[in-house]
Amino acid sequence: MQALILAGGASSRFWPVNGYHKCLMKIMGRPMILSLIEGLKEKGIKEVLIVQGPEKEIEKELNNHNIDLPLKYIVQLSPKGTGDAILKAEKLLQDQLFVFNAERVDARDNIDLVLKKLKDKEDLVVLAGETKTPWLYGILKTEGEKMIDLVEKPEKGKEPSNLKLVGTYLIPKKFLDYLKRVPQDDYSLIHALLLYAKEKGVKVADVGKETFALKYPWDLFPIRNYIFDNFLKEKVSKSAKVAKSAIIEGKVFIGDGVEIMEGVKIKGPCFIGKNCFLGNNALVRDYSDLEEESLVGGFAEVTRSLFQERVFTHSGYFGDSIVGKGCYIGAGVITANIRLDKKGIKTIVKDKEILTGFKKLGAVIGKKTKIGINASLMPGVLIGSNCTIGPHSIVLGNIGDNITFYSKAESVIEKK
Repeated sequence: MQALILAGGASSRFWPVNGYHKCLMKIMGRPMILSLIEGLKEKGIKEVLIVQGPEKEIEKELNNHNIDLPLKYIVQLSPKGTGDAILKAEKLLQDQLFVFNAERVDARDNIDLVLKKLKDKEDLVVLAGETKTPWLYGILKTEGEKMIDLVEKPEKGKEPSNLKLVGTYLIPKKFLDYLKRVPQDDYSLIHALLLYAKEKGVKVADVGKETFALKYPWDLFPIRNYIFDNFLKEKVSKSAKVAKSAIIEGKVFIGDGVEIMEGVKIKGPCFIGKNCFLGNNALVRDYSDLEEESLVGGFAEVTRSLFQERVFTHSGYFGDSIVGKGCYIGAGVITANIRLDKKGIKTIVKDKEILTGFKKLGAVIGKKTKIGINASLMPGVLIGSNCTIGPHSIVLGNIGDNITFYSKAESVIEKK
């Protein structure tokens, strides 16, 4: 059987870490999409088709990895939605096809559940899971195991159920005829599913629990937890240098060339990528992921945070935060991750206020941003790429890409 991975979207809601497709974010030293592909191979998928954008960034990244499974790439020139992406693959499709959103690293857990619903070559099966925020997703109305309605982002209080589309589908090739019959827009897949449900019937495979999605940057955290819980291996590389006074507890991976200084404590699960450096008395704990060549300075604390490659920090606190490639963060920087009133953390995405669903959420920082000493970042702030945040600045709201921000004025010398 074939699988089609949808990785051609613009990832616009993923700002400020959307300089490339979101499925290429590194977790445990590898792009997320690789965990999905390996899971498909494990379940017997024989060929994987990948829809990507015109930059071909997925193909370029995966060419750096040894993958023992045939891959074929399809280019979607503009992000016109999942329906259009499926149609782009038409010439390569066989009779029956799995379709996955690119973040579905848990595909291996649900393939059998979907296949149990398959009784006929024209059966179409959608995977569903529970959600506490139905207004953010496509929500199903069901009757037994059949889908009878599907509402995209229903108004709060008017959702037909708490079952959302998960981003896993088993479709017959005949379904493409239905995609061609509906309006070609961002919601063409929804229109075609409704049409197929009316004329042929759509079956629902319910996983019976809440499942992760990947719309916003903070959605990376439950995905990271899943990858850590299922794939993290306890290891200390022979080429790593670990001081005798360092303490390592729990499941921790320490890669090649890592240097860990005196007094460091690591409380797993944690991943320390190759050539990272941890300064004296640093604390790294609880699902923290440091990608290769990152540096955590002396006395710093990193907890439940995700650092992409070559992030340099000095002393400070980094809680429940995501930091993009190549950021430089000065001494004493604090990412506040809890509101004083303990309420859920909100932020602004595409000019709309979003309730993140987290009571602990630090900062999300784009690539190559520099932050001066003793800056304070409030809970849930988003800071763009290539920014400069001045020393002692207090960041209360989002800061766009390529911005220089000082919350206190510098000295001004009057010109004569």
